[in-house]
Amino acid sequence: MSRLTLFISFVGLAALSCTLIPSLATQAPGPTAEPLPTLDAPTVVSDIPQNVFAPPDNFVELYNRVNPGVVTIYTFAAPHPDTVPLGQGSGFVIDTEGHIVTNQHVVEGAEEIEVDFPSGFKAWGILIGTDPDSDLAVLKVDAPPEELFPIPLGDSDQVMVGEFVVAIGNPFGLSGTMTVGVVSAIGRVLQSERQAPGGGSFSAGDLIQTDAAINPGNSGGPLLNLRGEVIGVNRAITSESFTVSGSASNSGVGFAVPVNIVRRVIPALIQSGDYDYPYLGITSLGDGSLNLRQLEFLELPSRSLGVYITCVVRGGPADRAGLQGAGTCGAPDASAGGDLIIAIDGETVVSFSDLISYLVTDASVGESIMLTVIRDGEIVDVPLTLEPRP
Repeated sequence: MSRLTLFISFVGLAALSCTLIPSLATQAPGPTAEPLPTLDAPTVVSDIPQNVFAPPDNFVELYNRVNPGVVTIYTFAAPHPDTVPLGQGSGFVIDTEGHIVTNQHVVEGAEEIEVDFPSGFKAWGILIGTDPDSDLAVLKVDAPPEELFPIPLGDSDQVMVGEFVVAIGNPFGLSGTMTVGVVSAIGRVLQSERQAPGGGSFSAGDLIQTDAAINPGNSGGPLLNLRGEVIGVNRAITSESFTVSGSASNSGVGFAVPVNIVRRVIPALIQSGDYDYPYLGITSLGDGSLNLRQLEFLELPSRSLGVYITCVVRGGPADRAGLQGAGTCGAPDASAGGDLIIAIDGETVVSFSDLISYLVTDASVGESIMLTVIRDGEIVDVPLTLEPRP
């Protein structure tokens, strides 16, 4: 059975919602022009061990500190009966005003949203805003102060491959489940939830890969470091294993939206309900596509690393900047003649993941950037002004 990358919201009480993530297009995020509210600065829980390379002495203490801020989310919508949830996922509290972070796909299509706290308290959630590009959403609940336990946010720029992480959520409806693993990789790219003009999808970048067990129902829950800080929002899994009911099961390859994207997106959603991402207007070969045979076919040096442009969207920022594509828009194979992006603002670009991660975490709409490309064997600097995704 072929490998499938699956979104992991738990639908109904027996069935699962699965969305294929095929190959990716190009683009990514930045802050809006107006000042935005900021999320609380990271809070270090001083009496949880600080060594990220060894498990803490007491996972029980970490769980007891964090779990009160992790919630279960139920969604309701026709044609399901009024008392039967359409789907179920996870979320977590980020402030004392009652804001809850989860995945966009957890609440997509919901007419009513129920938020259940570990204490047993239940409240209806109001959807404040969604961002299909990062697959994030923010809810607000009317809850007494004693029910709100905000989980401190960490810094995903400091996340390192090999460090221990903890996931807490509601896999298969089992609320408050804690699993432990390591960071397997950083800077991964997945397809976003938003369609690009002309077909295909935009890309969501800089994701954290982990082998901590996450399963359907973990969507929207926190991925934490050993200080009890959120470093990511669990979003998706890649799996070749399925339960007897056809549900995807954990295979040790899960993905989380990094918390520094949460820090950029959620304040904008709270303020205006949406978020603008920088847009290049190109498509390219994906990661790992530049094997030696392809480099020879594309007439590139054998040591070439970077992002090969297969198509430049007419009228987009890249087109106006004069970037050149191979002219293979929509075609499965690339031909020679496209620019190879090797750097952005002086930062080396080895792969498509590097380009998307930079745009996601360091670039903004309206900002001018400098792309360095190899064109006809020459190194050329191309200035470009980023625009919002159409």
